[in-house]
Amino acid sequence: MDKVVVAYSGGLDTSYCVKYLIHEKNLEVHTILVNTGGFKEKELEEVKERAFELGSAHHENKNILKEFYQKAVKYLIFGNVLKNNTYPLSVSAERIFQAIAVVDYANEIGAKYIAHGSTGAGNDQIRFDLIFQTMAPHIEIITPIRDLQLSRQEEVNFLKSHGVAYSWEKAQYSINKGLWGTSVGGNETLSSEKPLPDSAYPSQLQKTDSRTITLHFEKGEPVAIDGLKADPVTIIQKLEEIANKYAIGRDIHVGDTIIGIKGRVGFEAAAALLIIKAHHLLEKHVLSKWQQYWKDQLANWYGMLLHEANYLDPVMRNIEAFLDDSQKQVTGKVFITLKPYHFTLDGIESDYDLMKSNFGQYGEMNKAWTADDAKGFIKLYGNASKIYHNLNKEA
Repeated sequence: MDKVVVAYSGGLDTSYCVKYLIHEKNLEVHTILVNTGGFKEKELEEVKERAFELGSAHHENKNILKEFYQKAVKYLIFGNVLKNNTYPLSVSAERIFQAIAVVDYANEIGAKYIAHGSTGAGNDQIRFDLIFQTMAPHIEIITPIRDLQLSRQEEVNFLKSHGVAYSWEKAQYSINKGLWGTSVGGNETLSSEKPLPDSAYPSQLQKTDSRTITLHFEKGEPVAIDGLKADPVTIIQKLEEIANKYAIGRDIHVGDTIIGIKGRVGFEAAAALLIIKAHHLLEKHVLSKWQQYWKDQLANWYGMLLHEANYLDPVMRNIEAFLDDSQKQVTGKVFITLKPYHFTLDGIESDYDLMKSNFGQYGEMNKAWTADDAKGFIKLYGNASKIYHNLNKEA
């Protein structure tokens, strides 16, 4: 019997894939969950049990948290990447590395097929397929939900017909949780006018009093909270645990999908937004004007290319090299106040703070030039504008 590897999450779509491939395609199904931070140990065991209940011949839980941070999240922090100034690439970045791990597993067991539960109207189908085609052109891709154009209700009905109970209430919202945030899709995000209900978000407001925290960075990476050091992955997880009690980081992202249609998705990403905004504030103090400018340009491209599944293009390694080099002086503390549903950045402390210069204080006094120096500079600075307007009176 031919083997097929299913990129499995335990959700409705991938559960349908397992049953369909067993009963309709007569394949030996092997499931793999690639954990990028969305599951606790107990949840992983429950997913494994469910996979076997569905008929999986073997199930693998693979943790790639450290790799995901080192190869993606770190650069999203260095670049302050927010798609359309809103979305921290919570799920889109994960899919690339999940797909790579799935290919590795498929090659390891000699699978003839790889399957995933993406629809034909989203970005994930492209992220998965592109990685699979590039890294394993000899393995055929099966996508039942895309090929059959199934609705969620049809998936629920199919599972029910094969003795698998799946709550319709649970199926109404598609929730994907990972280290860098959680995406939330539902009926409300299919149109333009409706917000997601409060109940759709996994984290609910628990804290109403404000709290001030100190986030420490070393060469651009988050390394401590309130002086307590840990590796960056642990810092992100700890910060998420603290901040999601304030229901911070909720929003709805509207963007242009890879296939050309507009898409709308809700998300909550407390740690990601706090870290990106804090890191950006620190950079404004320690980097030069032109470092900041070119970082913005390259980071915007980096985020777009990663979002659109171009991670394997060599230009990504070129941009990463620039981002790495830009972080040499991005070390210091950022002071943040957490409040219900939002936060404020209070200030920074860094040995590399360029506001500490002895040249002057903005709007107060000059120490390294005279009044005549300033007047002469301003006169020369305005030459181009004065020449233009002298010759173009109507302007």
